Amino acid sequence: MDELDKPGQQEQRVEHTLGSIDPPVPPARAPGGGGGDRWERKVIEKLALDMVIEKRRARRWGIFFKLVYVGFAVLAALVWLDVWTPAAHKVAATRHTAVVEIKGVIDSDGEASAEGVNAALRAAFEDKKTAGVVLRMNSPGGSPVQAGIIHDEILRLRAKYPNTPLHAVVEEVCASGCYYLAVAADRIYVDKASMVGSIGVLMDGFGFVGVMEKVGVERRLLTAGDNKGFLDSFSPLSDKHREFAQRMLEEVHQQFIAVVKKGREGRLKESPDIFSGLFWTGARAVEFGLADAQGSVDSVARDVIKAEDTVDFSPHKNLAERLAKRLGASAGEAIARSLSVSESGPRLR
Repeated sequence: MDELDKPGQQEQRVEHTLGSIDPPVPPARAPGGGGGDRWERKVIEKLALDMVIEKRRARRWGIFFKLVYVGFAVLAALVWLDVWTPAAHKVAATRHTAVVEIKGVIDSDGEASAEGVNAALRAAFEDKKTAGVVLRMNSPGGSPVQAGIIHDEILRLRAKYPNTPLHAVVEEVCASGCYYLAVAADRIYVDKASMVGSIGVLMDGFGFVGVMEKVGVERRLLTAGDNKGFLDSFSPLSDKHREFAQRMLEEVHQQFIAVVKKGREGRLKESPDIFSGLFWTGARAVEFGLADAQGSVDSVARDVIKAEDTVDFSPHKNLAERLAKRLGASAGEAIARSLSVSESGPRLR
């Protein structure tokens, strides 16, 4: 009988074969409950932590994109509503006082532009229920051209609608170009602490010639025309140009004085300070004849016009117009800078 056929040796071979395919025995656990499963726990914890961080990151980006989407949706809705809101003013069913606000700097780009204010004035006078018009005034002045256009339109409307009174009510400030408008009204009402006056004209700017010489910078300005570089901030101001600018300011100032004298005829007190560019409180303005009495929009509507209900006809540009205007103004400024065009001119401020 062969040795391989011996029962004892055969059993030992089978046991050895089976033992060779058993899985490896994990390391013995350390005393105190550690053991070989510690590395498995660490791997699982790291995987779980990475999953949490990834979910947080995904959630944050999701919130961000949702907010952006909502923001665009809200902006689009506002633009749509603003564009499609009728331009017509609120109309009262009964007799009322129409209010047109002159607020901020008077210029072609702002709320107090001749285009917007004149449209509001026409709508106010044309309303069949308007018993009287009040100009609510809060402005430091601005462009003499824009102020002149509004002033002339006020006079035209007053002549066209002689039975509809127009009064100016000063709240905070009515200076320079704003006062140019106020004198076109039947009467001017103020608060005792209002700032009124500043009947003058200015043209301002900066000169950097000395600074450029100190830092060694040369200004290279090429012009076609002897006076094309007039009032350039980086070139010396000659006596000829200074005299020319002063004559122009005096001319505009005399136009301003003539308008005030005509509008306040018989009411102005004789004083050399009135047309000097100074301004006064409302109480002092009444003493000088620059204003007629103290009053507010409500008191004038109630006690003077006798129509207590007020309707606001003030010009308010919608969002689309404001954005378009701002973009247009920015482009215009960029073009002006590239052509070295000075934007400073006579201002009633």
